[in-house]
Amino acid sequence: MAEYKLLLPSMGEGVMEATIITWLFNEGDNVKEDDSVVEIATDKVDSDVPTPVSGKIVKILKQKDEVAKVGEAIAILEIEGEGGNTAAEEVTNETPVAAPDAETLKTIEQPLQTAASTEFSGDLYLSPLVKSIAQQENISESELKTIKGSGLEGRITKEDILTYVKNRGNQPAPQAAPIQVASTPQPVATSAPASTIPVAAGDEIIPMDRMRKIIAENMVKAKQIAPHVTSFIETDVTNVVKWRNKNKAVFEKREGEKLTFMPIFVKAVVKAIQDFPMINVSINGENIIKKKNINIGMATALPDGNLIVPVIKNADQLSLSGLAKAINDLAYRARNKKLRPEDTQGATYTISNVGSFGNLMGTPIIPQPQVAILAIGAIVKKPAVLETADGDVIAIRNLMFMSHSYDHRVVDGSLGGMMLKHVHDYLENWDLNTEI
Repeated sequence: MAEYKLLLPSMGEGVMEATIITWLFNEGDNVKEDDSVVEIATDKVDSDVPTPVSGKIVKILKQKDEVAKVGEAIAILEIEGEGGNTAAEEVTNETPVAAPDAETLKTIEQPLQTAASTEFSGDLYLSPLVKSIAQQENISESELKTIKGSGLEGRITKEDILTYVKNRGNQPAPQAAPIQVASTPQPVATSAPASTIPVAAGDEIIPMDRMRKIIAENMVKAKQIAPHVTSFIETDVTNVVKWRNKNKAVFEKREGEKLTFMPIFVKAVVKAIQDFPMINVSINGENIIKKKNINIGMATALPDGNLIVPVIKNADQLSLSGLAKAINDLAYRARNKKLRPEDTQGATYTISNVGSFGNLMGTPIIPQPQVAILAIGAIVKKPAVLETADGDVIAIRNLMFMSHSYDHRVVDGSLGGMMLKHVHDYLENWDLNTEI
């Protein structure tokens, strides 16, 4: 018999750790290859970790509510054969280095409590800890690229950069521009201390769950970072409604899936982004990063009342049928807690369908680091004035409000308004002969 160390697997770009929610097996239980053995939670999504081997769980190394790093061993299995994996030691064992003095540690580690992981230009990835040290020590990006990382996939660890900081004074620093790091606001309490809020007899105190705490923190930060401006428009989507009514039964019979309005909205948004690519950007310090891919986030309400935003990757490369399938798949897995961490990462623009709750319009908060978000309102039948060859007439039409919120640091009213107008035009002029 041999020991096998079950490692926390890589969960997508930028995800470096996860919290253990619950073990699905106990010590002494036998598991089969591909069995889900533990539920974990990242700051984006909950998911399961399967075992790549069959065996018996002899030791659980990370208990409920403990945090594990990517590549760290979370359990030991007893398997058939001789020898065992050593990947855990290779990932987690790092050569100790001399720590800086107490004053240096104080200035370095204090901001780490609020720093967020950030991916810099090219293939350079810095963890929150390393980013904060680089910021404090004014280490340039070119300098960071000279540091040989000893961490997972060659990433720079705390020990690597502290060693560099310690030895840096012995040699002249390269002349290069300092790293542009978007400032991270100090955390703002999501609720006031209990003593300041009067609690009357019969009031119920409901502690926030983990996801609600994350949502609250992210929303506060997003409003602090981005100055929000919102434009509104009312759109006649009668052609869209007619087209869907004509095609939904055929599509469901052919594909076994429902045809919603969302693929049409996404298609119109993608075309508008292609017209105005500067809406598909992020801000990194004083730099604007223009995104190559168009990845559409889709705000989705969960049964427990929380919100998650799965991402349609490369939406510009999908047909209407492909968009419908991708949207249905993501929505189903979101509501059944089957999303993978990578399913919620990389969005470059987000759509929120507030109309699904019967709302006419809304002003959603821009998710960082995106610079815009579109809210789709409910489709309502109303009398409207139509221009015809014989003069103006009043007819019953399907109308819908849309609101476009954008980051006024980089998106001015002209760009934000024109982008919204193009989405409006694509929907109003929807071709009834469009193939699905």
